[in-house]
Amino acid sequence: MASTKTLVTAQHLWEMGSDARFELVRGELVPMSPVNRDHGSIVLLLASWLVPFVKQQKLGWFGTERGFILAHDPDVVRAPDVYFLARHRESPGKGLGFYDGAPDLAVEVLSPSDTASEVQVKVQEYLTTGSRLVWVVDPRSETVATHHPSGEGRVYSGDQDVTGEDVLPGFSFRCRDLFDIE
Repeated sequence: MASTKTLVTAQHLWEMGSDARFELVRGELVPMSPVNRDHGSIVLLLASWLVPFVKQQKLGWFGTERGFILAHDPDVVRAPDVYFLARHRESPGKGLGFYDGAPDLAVEVLSPSDTASEVQVKVQEYLTTGSRLVWVVDPRSETVATHHPSGEGRVYSGDQDVTGEDVLPGFSFRCRDLFDIE
């Protein structure tokens, strides 16, 4: 006798509460493991640069690990390590619940357990559902790879400046500074 899986919806995941550390991939819960020191430090450092820039320019909303519904039936909910969402895309208020759509900028910081294929799937999900820019930060190689809906991309390292391009005009940081966490 064949068994059938019961798929979880974005609403069910939301009702599990903020202590439930999962993403939702085609209706199936995928655990999000705790991160290591470097991962957490990179996320905080990048966020510390984005916060004053976005607030001063009044560009929109930003944060870490917010749920974004990227597909329905079956549902896909991803939580980028860092995100930016342009002001015109969300009404003011508390921002309760998962956002139905993709962030303008999604940042994924690689963990040692991430596989290239898993990361590529996430990047494509963000880009095909509305993200205008995705950064993949690799602490091991100390690089930042940018991805665009057009398929264009670039890898930054060392003294090269990573910019917010047309998503965050005027925002930039020197790549090596993101990995200077000691």
